[in-house]
Amino acid sequence: MARNTMNVVKGIGAGVAAGMLFGLVSSVMMKNNHKSKRKASKAINTAQDILDGIQEMFK
Repeated sequence: MARNTMNVVKGIGAGVAAGMLFGLVSSVMMKNNHKSKRKASKAINTAQDILDGIQEMFK
């Protein structure tokens, strides 16, 4: 049962991160600004770090 719960939490975390990332990237593409592109890159890296942290917690 605990294994199923971990998979659900990982899935939710991945879905939330993917949604945030998609929203950020689409808004950056609309603006097409160098500063925004740099911020988007940092946000992508941060989202990846968050997902890695979530996965490490449940190992």
